[in-house]
Amino acid sequence: MITVTAQHQSGSASFTGDANPYGGGDPYADYRTADFPFTQYANLADRRLGAGVIAANDEFFAQRENLLVPERAEFDPEHFGHKGKIMDGWETRRRRGASAGHPWPTAEDHDWALVRLGAPGVIRGIVVDTAHFRGNYPQAVSVEGTSIPGSPSPQELLGDDVKWTTLVPRTSIGGHAANGFAVSAEQRFTHLRVNQHPDGGIARLRVHGEVVPDPAWLSVLGTFDVVALENGGQVEDASDLFYSPATNTIQPGRSRKMDDGWETRRRRDQGNDWIRYQLVAQSVIRAVEIDTAYLKGNSAGWASVSVKDGEDGEWTEILPRTRLQPDTNHRFVLPTPAVGTHARVDIFPDGGISRLRLHGSLTEQGTAALAARHQELGG
Repeated sequence: MITVTAQHQSGSASFTGDANPYGGGDPYADYRTADFPFTQYANLADRRLGAGVIAANDEFFAQRENLLVPERAEFDPEHFGHKGKIMDGWETRRRRGASAGHPWPTAEDHDWALVRLGAPGVIRGIVVDTAHFRGNYPQAVSVEGTSIPGSPSPQELLGDDVKWTTLVPRTSIGGHAANGFAVSAEQRFTHLRVNQHPDGGIARLRVHGEVVPDPAWLSVLGTFDVVALENGGQVEDASDLFYSPATNTIQPGRSRKMDDGWETRRRRDQGNDWIRYQLVAQSVIRAVEIDTAYLKGNSAGWASVSVKDGEDGEWTEILPRTRLQPDTNHRFVLPTPAVGTHARVDIFPDGGISRLRLHGSLTEQGTAALAARHQELGG
């Protein structure tokens, strides 16, 4: 087994031990959490990207699929079923030893779940969230990653020939807490194996990192969305994140509700809001889409799009300030293709957009750079 050790974020909290029993009122009032710098990266285990929990050895009390639900875990103290308390997470039965003489599980006993990332990439940090699992969380967790092309079955992933890299070594965690781990493995991963020692429940799993697409796939596509998260685009910064994350604007598909886009607070000055993006690599952009789906009384009034080529390049406006309509997908064919590595959308004066699409293709330089990175990361 290849082993790469990851440590807790230096200087940030780590949690161990039980939380207090639920005493009524807001169940999140005593939830333990911390600011993890790696959460600036997109969640590669997002269902919208195509992530899934494809197998687990046990899910007696609560289904494995709950791990990837995008919303925070909910708690209903009165919700019981025929198997016991119904929890919003993945929960296994209590492990037992082999005999009356040794009724305890062994040190090696553990439960596991196999997770397919929605988009392959470099993982910067993992959050194992035990919200509402106060005395029934695992004593420790560990996480391993692998990179396998195609769509392997659970049986193939569990084969003896699969090489797993340790991303989070076996580490004690806390109940009713966001347990965060920084990851330093500079490799491209497609699947994770999440282990809980020896048993228990995990509410949510978040896997933060950078998408590393397959250059061969993008080459076959020809024209594609060069800022899309699934293709390797990412948000670098934004003026306002009050209501929703800017990364929503480059998620797959159209927005399905208002908070599935990007919305800013109301401005009371003469400024404007913006998002800055890094494209998958140097690209030629030929068309732009700006969607305001589900943003009706809070859509941006106008928008413009600019690009620059290289970190030190000059910003060039490719779509001048243009009136936007609420709850509408706007399409613009550029009169002249634009070359760039970064893009910026400015909205005036505030409000929101749900999606930004920049349709184009990689330049020769962009193709070479993406292929080199893919190879370097073991793709």
